[in-house]
Amino acid sequence: MAITDIPIFSMLRTRLQYSQERQRVLAENVANSDTPNYRGRDLVPPKFEAPSMLTAAPVTQVALSRTTDGHIGGLGLSGTQFRSEKGNYEVRPTGNAVNLEDEMMKVAANQMDYQAASALYTRSLSLIKTALGKR
Repeated sequence: MAITDIPIFSMLRTRLQYSQERQRVLAENVANSDTPNYRGRDLVPPKFEAPSMLTAAPVTQVALSRTTDGHIGGLGLSGTQFRSEKGNYEVRPTGNAVNLEDEMMKVAANQMDYQAASALYTRSLSLIKTALGKR
């Protein structure tokens, strides 16, 4: 079996390639932050399918109960007080929809993801070397 056939290595390699490509796209967004009518882009993260043998346990809903009038009522997932504004971008009069603060936060998160995946890849290789007696 080749080392490239081991599932953890192929998943980590895919994640590293995704992070590299996302860094390129985010850099384009930052570079075009003053370009008229430019809309920022982003990539959809890769989905790793779980093996068919594993089935997830059903998630049960947990409800909070108010035992006293002074308690704050809990909100369910659908009744959250915060709204997601994903997809609603502020557009400047020139038509540009790139927000530099958001892009820099995405760049920082992407950098952390890349570092985590590369550390896992390195440690996995180290573990294989140890198992083979090459260390």
